[in-house]
Amino acid sequence: MNLVVNGDAESGSGGTADPVAKVRGWKVAQGAPALIAYSLGGGYPTASDPGPARRGSRFFSGGNSPRTALVQDIDLPRSGPTGRRAVDAGKVRYTLAGWLGGYAGQEDGARLSVEFRDAKGTPVALSVLGPVGAADRESRTGLVERTAEAAVPPTARSARVLLVFTRSGGGTSNDGYADALSLTLEPAGGRR
Repeated sequence: MNLVVNGDAESGSGGTADPVAKVRGWKVAQGAPALIAYSLGGGYPTASDPGPARRGSRFFSGGNSPRTALVQDIDLPRSGPTGRRAVDAGKVRYTLAGWLGGYAGQEDGARLSVEFRDAKGTPVALSVLGPVGAADRESRTGLVERTAEAAVPPTARSARVLLVFTRSGGGTSNDGYADALSLTLEPAGGRR
């Protein structure tokens, strides 16, 4: 099960390149993101550009801010095969995944990270995906899949997911893009 709420930019207002003040499931910590429809065109990624095979109708972008940041704090399960007892025994693995990208030869980009925290909120582990540069995309507009997986650190009780878009050059658009973001847990050794 994906622990990230609205990791596909499908919920809430949006659909154009205009920035939005709120994004369902996320706290807008900096800047103003846009939830852009794949059908918008005008140089933005379309359904025929590289990206998730099973994409919805929209994706995240950095809007028009030099730096845009979205945050989501997630409580890890208390019990069950991925609960606290299993985490503390080192028997739970996580996968952080997302499709990250940008526009043509520009270096604007998106970075997705997860920071696991203990019961006091102290960070105990960090994984970072991206950014995906122009060379990674062969200077094409689109998104490329990135994943990281490892053991959930013992004592972890929550996860902070951070999505950051950074404009690297001129212009007014922050053309870092992201879609299909997920954080999943599974018992070590796979599902039973």
